[in-house]
Amino acid sequence: MSSSLPLAYQSGFDNQFTSEALPGALPAGQNSPQRAPYGLYAEQFSGTAFTVPRAEARRTWLYRIRPSAAHPRFQRLERQIPGRQLGPIDPNRLRWDAHDIPTERTDFIDGLLTIAATADPEQASGVSVHIYRANTSMQRVFFNADGEWLIVPEQGRLRLATELGLLDVEPLEIAVIPRGMKFRVELLDESARGYICENHGVALRIPDLGPIGSNGLANPRDFLAPVAHFEDIDTPVTLVQKFLGELWATELDHSPLDVVAWHGNNVPYKYDLRLFNTIGTVSYDHPDPSIFTVLTSPSDTPGMANVDFVIFPPRWMVAEKTFRPPWFHRNLMNEFMGLIQGAYDAKAGGFTPGGASLHNCMSAHGPDNASTTAAINAELKPHKLDHTMAFMFETGRVLRPSRYALECPQLQNDYDACWNGMAKTFNGRN
Repeated sequence: MSSSLPLAYQSGFDNQFTSEALPGALPAGQNSPQRAPYGLYAEQFSGTAFTVPRAEARRTWLYRIRPSAAHPRFQRLERQIPGRQLGPIDPNRLRWDAHDIPTERTDFIDGLLTIAATADPEQASGVSVHIYRANTSMQRVFFNADGEWLIVPEQGRLRLATELGLLDVEPLEIAVIPRGMKFRVELLDESARGYICENHGVALRIPDLGPIGSNGLANPRDFLAPVAHFEDIDTPVTLVQKFLGELWATELDHSPLDVVAWHGNNVPYKYDLRLFNTIGTVSYDHPDPSIFTVLTSPSDTPGMANVDFVIFPPRWMVAEKTFRPPWFHRNLMNEFMGLIQGAYDAKAGGFTPGGASLHNCMSAHGPDNASTTAAINAELKPHKLDHTMAFMFETGRVLRPSRYALECPQLQNDYDACWNGMAKTFNGRN
């Protein structure tokens, strides 16, 4: 049987959360007592090394019906994720149309496609980027030993049944699942599609605000963690893990989502992108896109992220004497962009919801010809960019597209043409 607790959340970010689905299930004052309440087993779920600084430590104590150690051997699955093999080196700007949702029965795991990665799966830092597509709920349970997952829905609502509780997410929301956390993806609509940033580095966190002060961007109180919710089900369940990029599975005689109580900060969470407090100029020019950072995973180099999750939400454009779309630029970072809804203000066409683009280190890019011409000739009155939500996974390491991504029919071979016809307007006069 399953606990009857309704879907509920706890507010905050990086807090030491506490939750129990049965009264008194959390031991008082001792994490691993000789006899845990209700005959539960104590288990620590560590997302960091034991001796990292206290501020960096991510760990949660779980009190569960059966320990995770009780399982048979994992066997490698015949069906693997397309795109595991990186393609040849390619410095070109790339863009893809949206991938169709399969017509055959496909759950969240079978619908995964790897588009790009910074290195092979055994990396201890960097990121991998995936697309997910599904038309049926998972009956099996999954965990990823390679990194934490930032899930960005583009179509369809998801219910993430995790070891620590339930998270419902929809387009314009995101969810983060810690490395190693077991979960099942259930569809709340007929089908679903979206993006995944797999972070192999240090855990994501909200960025420091610096001169902005104590408020703005993503506020800690708007990040929601689940409350305890367990399954006491003694029927066969397949448990799949992703390990060094490969899928392996074992068979259990019970649901592994059987955590009755827990406390700690290594938890899944969700965030509504519509709550982002956008910062921008009210004079001239406009800030770097880093001002739109929702979450960041720092690297060993101060100021350079292992990965930033950046959004381009609805906002007012009010700058005077200013070219308002993103400027033409070449930079050190590597940018994978996706679109959740609407249109992106730097592209007049070709970049659609569910699609993607990749601009790697020092790759020259910016608004296409049509967007540039319109922006130069626009009347500079206050203008609201509305009904839009684009995002970027920005990393300090080059993202190499997978061989699948370079060969799939969704790759736009004419992407460079969007900058054709950039007229010479130089006239030698000021």
